[in-house]
This record gives sequence, C-alpha cells and structure tokens, in this order.
Amino acid sequence: MDPLSVELRVLPPTDPAVADLFERHLAFAHASSPACSVHAKAAGDLRGSHFVALIAGSEAVGMGALTVLDPGHGEIKSMHVRSDHRGNGHADSILKALLAEARRRGMTRVSLETGSRAVFAPARALYLRHGFEPTGPFASYTDDPESHYMTLEL
Repeated sequence: MDPLSVELRVLPPTDPAVADLFERHLAFAHASSPACSVHAKAAGDLRGSHFVALIAGSEAVGMGALTVLDPGHGEIKSMHVRSDHRGNGHADSILKALLAEARRRGMTRVSLETGSRAVFAPARALYLRHGFEPTGPFASYTDDPESHYMTLEL
C-alpha cells in the first residue's frame, strides 16, 4: 500500500466504514485475554468520543478513540490496526492525532489500558515510545494481572 494514499479521518465510531475493524478488534481482544479482562468497547459504546479512522484507498485499516474521563483526563480506547497493515507507522499516526486532540481540549493527562500478555507487547512498546509510563488502575479499572495501565502527562 502506498503510504501517500492513507488518510486519517474523524468519523463517528458507528460509521459502517469501520464496522469490520471493530469486529477484528473485538475478536482479537477476546482471543487474547480472558473474557473477564477484556475492556475493548463496541462502536456504540464509544459514541461521543473523538474517533479517528485511517483509510487506505477505500478501506479502513486503523482506528482509535479518545474518551473524556474528566475535563483534564482522557483515555485512549480501541486502538487497532489491521494485521496486514502493521509495521507501517499507522498506529503512530493514529496515536499522534489522538494526543493532539487531547492537547487541543486542554487535557493534562491521557491514560490507557492494554493487555499484559506477550501478544500486547507491540502496543506497550508503542505507548512507551510516545512517553507513556506504567501506572496503576485508573477510572473504574481494578487491579488485574491481565491488564497493563499506562499514563502520559501532557
């Protein structure tokens, strides 16, 4: 895929263009963690969030959301890049866009939850590269050995 043909778009998470990505994201989450430790959200659960999709040609190949926990604190949700499009910097582009939106909204902190298993190591590495640091549970999360919590002070 020519990287010049990739476009980041702000869309509602319920847009049909990203339905397949949500299916893939949820399937990956459920295949990679015990059901009681899956915190992935369905599209309808992210209404009202700032949602971006990475479109390559006519297909959505990546997505992510920024939700508001309180006026100064946001959460990154539903970061996902299709497996056949990984390794092209797409996750970096999505995360940078979400962090820019958090700054635009005046947030001072952004947190996230990802898995602690080896399959989530690339995600954890991505967040570390962007300055996120390990932290404890936040918002309504609880201590869970299947979860890895991270935060970034903006």
